[in-house]
Amino acid sequence: MFVNFILIILLFQCSINIKENNLETNKNTMLVHFIDVGQGDSILIQVNKKNLLIDSGPNESEDKLKKYLKKLNISKFDYVIATHPHEDHIGNMSYIINNFEVINFYAPKVENSTKAFETMAESLIRKDLKIKILKANMKSIDLGNNVIIDVFSPLSNRYEDLNNYSPIIKISYKNTSFLFTGDAEELAENEVLNAGFDLKCDVLKIGHHGSSSSTSEKFLNASNPSIAVISVGEDNTYGHPTDVVLSRLKEAEIYRTDINGNIVITSDGLSLK
Repeated sequence: MFVNFILIILLFQCSINIKENNLETNKNTMLVHFIDVGQGDSILIQVNKKNLLIDSGPNESEDKLKKYLKKLNISKFDYVIATHPHEDHIGNMSYIINNFEVINFYAPKVENSTKAFETMAESLIRKDLKIKILKANMKSIDLGNNVIIDVFSPLSNRYEDLNNYSPIIKISYKNTSFLFTGDAEELAENEVLNAGFDLKCDVLKIGHHGSSSSTSEKFLNASNPSIAVISVGEDNTYGHPTDVVLSRLKEAEIYRTDINGNIVITSDGLSLK
């Protein structure tokens, strides 16, 4: 399917407002769900009666994602972030847009000619939902009381590798913090390090499924997580996570979706479980 170039450009503007959803289960806690979508990423953050979805996994895992979200009785997302236009991250975005109320949709300013990107764009157009540009230092994502969101990247306007458009985002809930990295590789990691951002976190979502091109020693030393989460498919053909990355994580407690399945980390603002 071919999506008109002008229509895609029109998407990169402001969004719409829809009614608030009630999440009683999140009172005084933040829940971070690393959903097992095989070789891909999909992360749901629930706090202050708000839902933020980062990526939607590959299309082949649509049934897994559907079942998981159905169990949570979710009807809307306050924020949806498409980290970059690779199918293993946006393969189910058209399903999310078509079947849920989406208030704010964020993505970096980059296009792609893949079917996954085009079906996502068409669904956004049908819903009259505009893309808000995701970039460093933006402050428009608000998850309510006691939550601080720092967007550290992308810091450049153009990258040769689409992975480096992935935002590096820190979400702090009271005294606990999570660092999300999409598929950001060492080039983007170095940009963030050189900018002097505070990367220290309790939980690190390992970049690019544990590829050796991400999670450099310098980046890991700066973030210094006690927990590392790897979203990765069982027996994947890429060899993820690589031994070199696993060896760097010897000081952290490691959780993997290919081994542990769905992973939920709960923060009360002081401790994690």
